[in-house]
Amino acid sequence: MNANTLPPGLHNADFMARRAAALPRGVGQAHPLFATKALNAEVWDVEGRRFIDFVAGIAVVNTGHCHPRVIAAAQAQLTHFSHTCFQVVAYDGYLRLAERLNALAPGEAPKKTMLVSTGAEAVENAVKIARAFTGRPGVIAFNGAFHGRTLLALGLTGKVDPYKLGVGPFPGEIYHAPYPCALHDISVDDAIHGVELLFKNDIEARRVAAFIVEPVQGEGGYYPAPAEFLQRLRALADKYGILLIADEIQTGIGRCGKMFAVEHAGVAPDLITLAKGLGGGFPVAAVVGRAEVMDALAPGGLGSTYAGAPMACAAALAVLDVVEEEKLCERALAIGEHMQRRLREMATSHKCIGDVRGLGAMVAVEFFHDGDPARPAPEIAKAVIAAALQRGLLLLSCGSYGNVLRLMVPLTIEQAVLDEGLDLLAAAMDAAA
Repeated sequence: MNANTLPPGLHNADFMARRAAALPRGVGQAHPLFATKALNAEVWDVEGRRFIDFVAGIAVVNTGHCHPRVIAAAQAQLTHFSHTCFQVVAYDGYLRLAERLNALAPGEAPKKTMLVSTGAEAVENAVKIARAFTGRPGVIAFNGAFHGRTLLALGLTGKVDPYKLGVGPFPGEIYHAPYPCALHDISVDDAIHGVELLFKNDIEARRVAAFIVEPVQGEGGYYPAPAEFLQRLRALADKYGILLIADEIQTGIGRCGKMFAVEHAGVAPDLITLAKGLGGGFPVAAVVGRAEVMDALAPGGLGSTYAGAPMACAAALAVLDVVEEEKLCERALAIGEHMQRRLREMATSHKCIGDVRGLGAMVAVEFFHDGDPARPAPEIAKAVIAAALQRGLLLLSCGSYGNVLRLMVPLTIEQAVLDEGLDLLAAAMDAAA
């Protein structure tokens, strides 16, 4: 049944009951809502209630829900064909998207791009490519990282609960180093020293294929990596012949104020993984990298049945047009500055707000008991999210302790709607914190 023609009198509770009977409990759900319509930064549920969306499908609809350019591009493609499998009969949309990403990626070296469907697929393929190119097995990730839910990606992920509970063992030759976070007394020196200790105690540098790092940790707590850390990691990679993989699945496509967040540090990775914001709501992901690295596998070594689906490629090309033409990188910086200013105002009357931070429109509020970083307060984050939902605002938490609110509004959000949402958040803080 079409969502816009659902009969009246439906309730979220009815759908939630059906969901409990039909889906495994491992498929989580942040809010007990079922959507019928979404437009830009607003979502309506089956009961007709409007919500301001500060989640954006977990930083997916950077160009807003149902951007007309994105929808029109996908609809136009659908009139021609929906699927051929690119490895069987190719099509121009995949090629044009690869060319666009190659041109946008930082660094002077020639680039090549492969497309897949999900972020976890992109991560798995990036590691596979790095191992093939270097002939080395080891991969170093960082504590607090999130790289996906498939088994290799889970091995790289630096958080156990809930992702890794009961599903090991994980692939070998994966190691974790500290991620720098001044708030929690982990300096850049500490993080780099952690990597060097791995070389001393766990795996020699000549057996490491790649570092994989998020320029801003997503699930880990929205901690931006200091530019110095990324620069020194690049230098370590160059010293030992290790590849640098930037996981830009959540940070990329304008979210952090540049097309790629690593650009803030002036760093050119060897490989970049993309997903989320790239498709504007359509499932498409990518590995973009130096051409010589990307060519490491023989024909047939890369690919997937649905990879670079025609409608998703058309949507992604429209997304890139919108990001450029509507200056969404600049808008992300303005949104982030405005949100952080408002949140710091809220912090003056709420001692539990221990930190406000962000890079572009990837903004976080971290809660502690009495402002003490050693006493995380996940129950406060949970209460604020619940109070916000009652008032019509969608929020999401993150962090190793679940005590961080992550705010990731569509970059196309109208200023009035942004301010309305921030007012609702302030009211939720007053009610819950």
